[in-house]
Amino acid sequence: MKNACPCYSGKTYTDCCQPLHNGLTAPDAERLMRSRYSAYALKLPDYILHTWHADTRPANLTQEDLKGIKWLKLQVLSHTQVDTDNALVKFVATFQSGQQKKEQLTEHSRFSRESGQWLYIDGQVD
Repeated sequence: MKNACPCYSGKTYTDCCQPLHNGLTAPDAERLMRSRYSAYALKLPDYILHTWHADTRPANLTQEDLKGIKWLKLQVLSHTQVDTDNALVKFVATFQSGQQKKEQLTEHSRFSRESGQWLYIDGQVD
């Protein structure tokens, strides 16, 4: 697909993650997680920080910090709405670091909604 979204939603970037990157609020934790994956793939550190819970986000994140990893594929395994303002998303991300072979990262991520905005809290890597 021409201009496919990096998050592997099957939609174009314009119809999927770009509106969130431009300020639209994610409707649920899965959409936020997908938009964060796309932000890593597109090297958008400001968006990543903006959607990270204040209690767990790093003090800063730069494009330089995001260099060296090429994000290749995303597969969402599950999205569980725990309650109105808390959710879990399990995903597998395929990436390549430098000239290394492809690797996979499986993460169980926690999200919370504050003032109507979903935020990434943290994740447990398998």
